[in-house]
Amino acid sequence: MPRSDPVTPHDSNQLVLLSILQEGEQYGYAISRTVEVRSEGELRLTPGALYPLLARLEKQGLIASRAEEVRSDRAEPGRRGRTRKWYSLTDRGRRRLARQIEAHRAHVRLIEAFIARGAGAEGAS
Repeated sequence: MPRSDPVTPHDSNQLVLLSILQEGEQYGYAISRTVEVRSEGELRLTPGALYPLLARLEKQGLIASRAEEVRSDRAEPGRRGRTRKWYSLTDRGRRRLARQIEAHRAHVRLIEAFIARGAGAEGAS
């Protein structure tokens, strides 16, 4: 069986992001909140990390985006709203996600082989 490339910490943000978009279309702020809530605050995708990653994934054809004008209920009549960009996973992104999930699981299995052998060996010389 061919070896998969391990998922590096840099790739983990991509894996998390693609996994979230596999569940359906979302916009940037919703993605960052989903990450924070699911990880119970352990992971954070700040705007400085999230938006460049989204742009890179879109350029690679792994995700697609569409713009939507969002207006507040309190906005003055005739005044334009702000633009919200929605992101979705492409077929190419789904294939990449599947490969990344397998690579991640293979890496975890590899590390677990070492951890399992060393379990309980604390203090042994």
